[in-house]
Amino acid sequence: MKFIFQNIAKTIAEWRLRGTPGKKSGKKFEKQLNEAAVEFNHFFKESGFILLGIIAAAIGLNGFLLPNSFIDGGATGISLILTKVTGVPLSILLIGVNIPFIILGFSAIGKQFALKSLVAIFGLAILVHFISLPTITDDKLLIAVFGGFFLGAGIGLAIRGGAVIDGTEVLAIFLSKKAHVTIGDIILIFNVAIFGVAAYIFTVEVALYAMLTYLSASKTVDFIVSGIEEYVGVTIISDYSEDIRIAIIEKMGRGCTIYNGKRGFGKRGEKLNETDIIYTLITRLELARLHTEIDKIDKNAFLVMHSIKDAKGGMIKKRPLK
Repeated sequence: MKFIFQNIAKTIAEWRLRGTPGKKSGKKFEKQLNEAAVEFNHFFKESGFILLGIIAAAIGLNGFLLPNSFIDGGATGISLILTKVTGVPLSILLIGVNIPFIILGFSAIGKQFALKSLVAIFGLAILVHFISLPTITDDKLLIAVFGGFFLGAGIGLAIRGGAVIDGTEVLAIFLSKKAHVTIGDIILIFNVAIFGVAAYIFTVEVALYAMLTYLSASKTVDFIVSGIEEYVGVTIISDYSEDIRIAIIEKMGRGCTIYNGKRGFGKRGEKLNETDIIYTLITRLELARLHTEIDKIDKNAFLVMHSIKDAKGGMIKKRPLK
């Protein structure tokens, strides 16, 4: 398998350098080969996360929520409500409801993110439409908890792969840049409106179980993505700090801060090596891409990541995500 990956990476590198004199030798080819290998490796892993996410979400919808007329929050909750009201198949509504969010994600986050999310949503719609599962349980509490668990696992795995199968977060990130409201508050307001509509159209009991499903799903998402919240602060220590700084600014469109520091490993009296420490702030949807860009430059870079509830000012709010 490793041999196959190496050959694919080599082919990609040669294709990128086609028409370049001495393309099979020199640092330029080695750089392209390394970048192609990193990109293909990350693409393979991220595709695996998205595929697992689609399967988990399909189990949650077809095995628990849909057969028992349960709903959830977000774009999926809207789709489930419309399915019950209009009779239109859920597979069609999943695509129709999420398309506006994907278009918004194209302009607010980037083409690669929008394309992966579109493929993920189409994949989920296909599984929901063509694969039928037996009703696993009739217990309402188990339906709410485990339906939310599988749906949340699907959403979390898709995020780990750099995509979404529920477009609510895209809207929340976009609106948070336009108004002084946190992403979490926007998602909460959005879902309260959905639960209110569910209580009006169906019953208060259905809305209450929908809240329980949403809580189960949201906690599972947090667990799957290792507790990463809306923004992630990343500290990077590397011998190639200047190249990483340029990649963050030029390729990702993000800002960063440079600290002058010293490497602390050494005996008393030894001269400690000076180093530049990079600190940047990104959304969790961009985390997979940041890992890819850093690995292209330095696979041995030391990274420290921590959750940030919200951020104000700087390039996070002033510049669109790319």
